[in-house]
Amino acid sequence: MENYTYDFFFLTFPTHVKNRSYLSIIFVLIYLTGVVANTVTIIVIYNDQHLHTPMYLFLCNLSIIDLCYTTITVPKLVYMLLSDDYTISFTQCFTQMYFFGHVATTEDLLLFIMAYDRYVAICNPLHYHSVLSKKSCLLFLTVAWVSGFFNSLATTFALSKIPMCYSNTVSQFFCEFKAFEKISCPNAGFQLISYLEALIFGLGPFLSSVICYIKVIIVILYIKSSDGRKKAFSTCSSHLIVLSMYYGTWISVYVMPPLKDGQIFEMTLSVLYTTITPMLNPLIYSVRNKDVKRAILKLLGCKVRDE
Repeated sequence: MENYTYDFFFLTFPTHVKNRSYLSIIFVLIYLTGVVANTVTIIVIYNDQHLHTPMYLFLCNLSIIDLCYTTITVPKLVYMLLSDDYTISFTQCFTQMYFFGHVATTEDLLLFIMAYDRYVAICNPLHYHSVLSKKSCLLFLTVAWVSGFFNSLATTFALSKIPMCYSNTVSQFFCEFKAFEKISCPNAGFQLISYLEALIFGLGPFLSSVICYIKVIIVILYIKSSDGRKKAFSTCSSHLIVLSMYYGTWISVYVMPPLKDGQIFEMTLSVLYTTITPMLNPLIYSVRNKDVKRAILKLLGCKVRDE
């Protein structure tokens, strides 16, 4: 294949799934639920002055990322299921890959920033407002988004220049790096870039988040009263759940060794972290957070008692 600008063919769900229209309806419902939930979260945080704090600023950015995740992948998937057209052009594929890599990198860094926020709030509460000032928060977010931009731009551009030696069939329902590594020609330079990217933007934020929560749990265990421990843990439990869901599926997809006939397993995990998790994130925060629930009721016009 000397011409690098060829089309790609998606090998999505097993061929024995005959009625794909029902599957498309499920994805549409998941997508709409995620869009509504994340949009409501953004509006609620924007409108309620009580939620103009670092933690909710980061949560608002997480909702933006979740909106991007599903919008990048689900509409194209639904179109393929309904039209039975599983091809995608070279330009469309690498455009999708770039935007997906951008938000994925940004989310890695954002989840660490949110873990650091909880670490400062619980382990160093007297210095919380000085450490996480408005200027610092904006700086953290700028670094996360800009890092995502340059990282995805570099990796997408590098991969787009590597010819596909084995096939133009992608064993995935969207264009992503791992699926393309399987069909591209071996390239030592790109493999080095991939390892560095995984180390800096994958393993680094993950281990940093783990260290933050280890310190948080140690501090919580030293709190004498059970009510105090419960209250301290409740402030970080939602983020801990979100962190576990994200990295649990991410590690299963990108770190576990390849399985024999593991296409269905990988596809299921990909659906989880690209569609299900972005839909559940705002629901987890709203269900487990009384401030968010109060703000939602206030937005709906219900009378609430300010605490």
